[in-house]
Amino acid sequence: MSNLSNEKVAELELSNEFSELFDSENGIKNFKFFIDGKWINGAQKDPLRSPVDDSLIGYVYKATAEDVDRAVKSAKENQYKIREIAGIERIELMEEAKHLLMERQEDFIKALMLEGGKTREGAKGEVESLYLRMKLTMEDARKIFGEYLPGDWSKDTAQKIALVIREPIGVVGAIGPFNYPLYIPASKIIPALLAANSVVVKPTSETPLSTLMFVQILNLAGFPKGTIQAITGPGSVVGNALAAHKDVGMISFTGSTGTGKSISSVAGVKKLHLELGGKAYCIVLADADLKTAAKKIVSGSLSNAGQRCDAISAVLPVKEVADKLVELVVEEAKAWKLGNPLADPTVKVGPVISRGAAQRIKSLIDDAVEKGAKILLGGNVEGTYVQPTVLYDVPENARILWEEIFGPVIPIHKVNNSEEALNLARKSEYGLDSCVFGNNFYELWKVAKGLQVGEVTINDMPKHGLGYFPFGGNKNSGTGREGVGYSIDEMTVLKTIVFNLEPAQLGKKIIK
Repeated sequence: MSNLSNEKVAELELSNEFSELFDSENGIKNFKFFIDGKWINGAQKDPLRSPVDDSLIGYVYKATAEDVDRAVKSAKENQYKIREIAGIERIELMEEAKHLLMERQEDFIKALMLEGGKTREGAKGEVESLYLRMKLTMEDARKIFGEYLPGDWSKDTAQKIALVIREPIGVVGAIGPFNYPLYIPASKIIPALLAANSVVVKPTSETPLSTLMFVQILNLAGFPKGTIQAITGPGSVVGNALAAHKDVGMISFTGSTGTGKSISSVAGVKKLHLELGGKAYCIVLADADLKTAAKKIVSGSLSNAGQRCDAISAVLPVKEVADKLVELVVEEAKAWKLGNPLADPTVKVGPVISRGAAQRIKSLIDDAVEKGAKILLGGNVEGTYVQPTVLYDVPENARILWEEIFGPVIPIHKVNNSEEALNLARKSEYGLDSCVFGNNFYELWKVAKGLQVGEVTINDMPKHGLGYFPFGGNKNSGTGREGVGYSIDEMTVLKTIVFNLEPAQLGKKIIK
């Protein structure tokens, strides 16, 4: 433990409902994990610091592989409790959790701003998005229905009928990212519980607090003991142990492509839903509304300090409009104020998650400049703060045109026509999102069909939002689809029950 006399300690006061989440030592909080209905300590702990000012938020206990095994065992043994509850009662439990969430909205906003460096607007938006997601639980639950199949459309099944039903997988392992540490883990937990699975959730080590707080909300709402577990610690230990566990039937993971591949390598034979890295190319055609395009490009690139898997990550305007578009983008980006979101409510771009992340972003900027790109705005990095940056004439061999940025940078590479833009975009190893701006339907359709991604947005920035429209990745951006109703498909398995009606002579006759 560091010398607390020289340590800047963050102030995080939480309501009494969250008092079980931590114990205190010399005024410093030690955040626990949740196994078998109890908040418990681990043998070791890691410091948790705010990217805003490097202040110490507290310490987070580290689970071991043995703790993971205990959590999975409890989840498996207690899954019957939620499976035996009627679907409408599971929805009512989620409704109660929804109300508890909004009653403690301010606690979640404070935690999100402190642990992740979000602006107040961004943190409030994340809580409200989760509230709206929970309002749509009935839409999720509708997907649990099965279907009846008459067998008389094939001679070999004419004497039979079948029911195809959806059943829970059992234990779902949910692993979340740092950029939306409340909403994304919750959007995995919600459909898993509604489908009568039990859940073991592992939040990322950088931003675990809001996930732990949400687990407590579910606990207070009355979800049966043992049906929800939360474990914290490094992915190399806790994440791998969860992914490899034989009693975990599915892993739902959102995060980097590298980590996703690591999970795949240890998971064995189980269902995997992986939403991984993205590189959203934005193609701007000659007949596009440039003012709208510029506004959306800046918002799509700089929101949440660019730390979004669906962020616009490279702009490909056709040469006829490139210079004018760049002028508008620079003017729009100047209005996005960088600073400490805890100290200044007008800040629109806060810090990135760590100094290491900031330096990686700076290396991408420097590489592009060395290869001929022009900095039209920003370009500097200090600590965890990266200036909103616009790069023009980015050459095709610059790393920033191909790598995921996850920072507030807008690289612009002009092209001769839409075909050239498509050819460049299709070379990417990623395939999560892209967007196109224009007015000619046929040209827009050609681009939308030609992009090899899970979701194409026309005349707007990509934005998964509540997941009302399904989203997910192709290529190295992952497998499976998330969204209202679609996530529950991923978290159930089909069972076909065949009835032979021949003994009762109820089957359809075959005329020979």
